[in-house]
Amino acid sequence: MLVSLALLISWISYRSLMAQFDENQLANQERQRHQISVALRSSASELKQLAAIVAASEAMKVSLSQEGNVPISEALSSQWPTLQLDAGVDELMIYDVQGEHLATYGGLYSEAPEVPPEKSWLMNIIASESPDDRLICKMTCRQYVAVPILVEGDNAGVLLLSRSLVDVMGEFQRSSGDDLALLSEGKVNLEKTGLRADHRLLPWNSLVLAMTHYDETLPLLREASRHLSLPALVKRHRSIEFRRQQYMIGAVALNQAGSSGGGGGYFISFDNVTQQLAEIKASTRSVALASVTGWLWAEAFLLLILWRPTRRIRTLSLYLPGLAKGEFEDVRGRISRHYSGKARDEIDVLSDTAVELSFQLEALEMEVKSRGIELENQVDALERERDLVNNLMNSAQVLVVVHDGDDKILLANRYAAFMVGKVSDELMGQSFKSCFLPLGGEWGLSSLPGRSEESELHALDGSSKAITWSHAPLVSWSSAPGAMVSVGVDITERKNAEIRLAWLAHRDPLTELYNRRYFEEALARAVTPHNSGAMLYLDLDRFKELNELGGHQAGDRLLVMISDMFRDQLGHIGLVARLGGDEFAMLLENASAERAVEVAEKIILSLDEISLDVDGQKYRAVASIGIACYPENGGSPKELMASADFAMYRAKEDALKRWHLLSSSADRESLQKRVYWEEQIRYSLENDGFELWRQPIRSVSGNEAEHYELLLRMISSDTGEIVSPGLFIPVAERSGQILAIDRWVISNSLNMMRSMPSSSIRFALNVSGQSLRDEALTDFLEQQLRANDVAPERLIIEVTETAAVTDFATARAILQDIRKMGCAIALDDFGVGFSSFYYLDQLPADYIKIDGSFIRDLPENRRSQMIVKGIAEIAKGFGKYTVAEFVDRQEVYDILKMYGIDYVQGYWVGRPEKAFPDS
Repeated sequence: MLVSLALLISWISYRSLMAQFDENQLANQERQRHQISVALRSSASELKQLAAIVAASEAMKVSLSQEGNVPISEALSSQWPTLQLDAGVDELMIYDVQGEHLATYGGLYSEAPEVPPEKSWLMNIIASESPDDRLICKMTCRQYVAVPILVEGDNAGVLLLSRSLVDVMGEFQRSSGDDLALLSEGKVNLEKTGLRADHRLLPWNSLVLAMTHYDETLPLLREASRHLSLPALVKRHRSIEFRRQQYMIGAVALNQAGSSGGGGGYFISFDNVTQQLAEIKASTRSVALASVTGWLWAEAFLLLILWRPTRRIRTLSLYLPGLAKGEFEDVRGRISRHYSGKARDEIDVLSDTAVELSFQLEALEMEVKSRGIELENQVDALERERDLVNNLMNSAQVLVVVHDGDDKILLANRYAAFMVGKVSDELMGQSFKSCFLPLGGEWGLSSLPGRSEESELHALDGSSKAITWSHAPLVSWSSAPGAMVSVGVDITERKNAEIRLAWLAHRDPLTELYNRRYFEEALARAVTPHNSGAMLYLDLDRFKELNELGGHQAGDRLLVMISDMFRDQLGHIGLVARLGGDEFAMLLENASAERAVEVAEKIILSLDEISLDVDGQKYRAVASIGIACYPENGGSPKELMASADFAMYRAKEDALKRWHLLSSSADRESLQKRVYWEEQIRYSLENDGFELWRQPIRSVSGNEAEHYELLLRMISSDTGEIVSPGLFIPVAERSGQILAIDRWVISNSLNMMRSMPSSSIRFALNVSGQSLRDEALTDFLEQQLRANDVAPERLIIEVTETAAVTDFATARAILQDIRKMGCAIALDDFGVGFSSFYYLDQLPADYIKIDGSFIRDLPENRRSQMIVKGIAEIAKGFGKYTVAEFVDRQEVYDILKMYGIDYVQGYWVGRPEKAFPDS
């Protein structure tokens, strides 16, 4: 394993170095292509600038104009030497607007260009009036630039400049340091190029036009042409060995090097990588040598440290079996440690333990001998105990029966005989199965040992007894082969208790219907991907009124009547359960939506026939039923129950039909929206995702705010934006989360009020209708006021008129307790209820906040003016302050001041803002 590990390390090191080498070569190839592309673009840009300058020269314009008397072939004679020597231009050509050749400067021929350009290219330049460049490799590789010649704003021809790519090749060689060759692909006339025959590379069908280090590069290039292809070199650098040297060869096609036109040429680069590969091999050999050396040292070290321990272990294994033969003294002499040292290893512990074990075994052997003598003495004692056991058998309240392998009773105590109505002597020789296990089934005596079973036994008094039997063999009864004793215990009372407990675990004790736990288990079994059905969720309407009117006993009587109806009329249709309170549920397996609707309508008709007399007043059972089908409305029990609960609330909105089938997309969207907002509320409560804002309320006769109303806002966990309470408060009220929100508002408001420098500013907090039915609200509020050291006089509790009168008695008691603490009470949205003025005197309110629907159009609406004026006068008569909401302009304020309104609130007074921006 160590050798394999050493070789693996060497191989991984070699592969890592070669991977780095390949990555460097790829990077070098991209760098070369980039440098060539940059050089060609730079050269083309320079030629375009020169061509534009020459085309704009006065001599050119005069020669091409009709008034010019200088031939075009002589127009640039004075400029041409400068272009040729200083700018490196090899050839200059001039064409007219029809693309016909007019003059040529430089090149091999003076009358015509060396490589005539395509006429279509020239006509495109004339048409577009924009310069262009091309690379053309035929007899030579040149870079051509063509620019239009404009005379007095009109096209007068085209000017072409060309430059050999040998200059670009030289610039690349100076920047990169690599050897370079320029190739022209295709058949080229050697006589016109002036090159030798050995410059032709037949495998590549190309001609070497120029190269660096001729004597070294040309033989290497010819060798590469015989083994590699040009397309492969263009894709990636290739390795080749030449004259015991390793080279990386790559090619760059000129049509990929940044030119507008096309060309049949290549740049070939050579990089000698012999030294790099030699260093990789040397590094690999060093790693392999180090790994093998480490392996040899490890083997030697292991041999050194394990030689003595293995020899001692061999000695232990040789002499330890002597303990089983009783050779205790000899074993101790062989395996004891023969040196004195403080350090002890595991083998020393094993040797010492073996020595100690030999002493213990020797002592144990002596003890066994002494115990044999004691055992003989105990036999006599057992004889005396036998009489005692017989008496115990006859007096114990358990069935004790001894029977043999043929099922014949050999012995039975008095209690066993009494249970079957016989005496002990009468049972002798009878069948044990027939007497005591008449319903036990077919079982053999050989399977009885260690077995426990229950049987039903008919007692003498005619009752049926549940007996649990335990069987054990009696080996000492040698005269009766297979004899065993069976002990039976009467567990009748325990079985009856278990049956009752099992019934109670799945039943509601009041209605004897299935309870929530059993229903959820049945729902989990039914709601699977391959099953379908429906669930009905039923909630009694106005049940709270019945409890308040006739007490909880009347409510229980109604629940029992409804449960009897379910059991008698609908028990055979589906599983019915009471989930708790006034909520029932029904599971219809393999039922369609139409069938579920039929059952819901039947339930409603059956409930109409149930009525209860309470103090001379009849109370009829009315319910709202939500219907959800699976798997359409829920693929899991939790989702299905949530869907049915949502459908039930939708049914409450339809007082005529009183049932609702969750089926439309609007229902699904509403349910998804409700679930979304419930999760948002839960997240905000757990992560402080709420903010408190405030809006000033000032007196009509003052300019500064006397107190503020605190408003709740949510910070969206998805977008971070502020969410209006109108989106999540209705969901919170329906899901019961509003109680936690109210407590969050109270706790955080008082905590922030404690940090305010001014103790005279008062704040108004809104409390929901559900909190007005929570009797623990007053204790919580008192505890928070005390914990934050805030005076109760600084706090105003706002409740809506509708919430206050929904459960009038409870709300009034809670509001009176809050007022006794010292807090003020404000009745919000006043005027929209049916009995506003009646409850005005009954509720302990200090402030009356007139609903904003009467304030918005106050200057234009005569009816609103009468209502606001009447509320103001009546409230003043009861000694209560009035607050007008939604005051958004001066005209509204003037009318309110005239009516004697005490306080105003709205955008005209001040917009809502963060309550404590620095906190």
